[in-house]
Amino acid sequence: MKFRILYISVSLLIIATTFSCKEGIAQEETIEMITPDEADKLSKMDEVQLLDVRTEAEFGEEHLLNAQNIVYDESFSEKIEDLDKEKPVIVYCKSGGRSEKCAQILKDSGFVKIYDIKGGITEWKFKGKKTEK
Repeated sequence: MKFRILYISVSLLIIATTFSCKEGIAQEETIEMITPDEADKLSKMDEVQLLDVRTEAEFGEEHLLNAQNIVYDESFSEKIEDLDKEKPVIVYCKSGGRSEKCAQILKDSGFVKIYDIKGGITEWKFKGKKTEK
């Protein structure tokens, strides 16, 4: 009898742990770091939203083709309300610091899939990718 209760308890614990781990993994996969090459391919898809989170001055100097500028500041969460949470988002900044913070805000706001360009526009240009003014 004691063995049977122990067996059932251990089995339930294993099942609970398995499902909770899978859920945690799925949540972490919401944000994916991508290379400039991967971002270049993804950005050409119609449903992808491309966000430049740098300042307006930085954006005005140069940015990725078809990017929209939503400056990372204290009201970033409010500014992203008009974006489609069901469509993938590629986010970038100068080198990756601001975009990492923005990616987390996007995730916390319920966006389904977020891509963060590793190294930002600096790495993009280093890889020989084009920008526009």
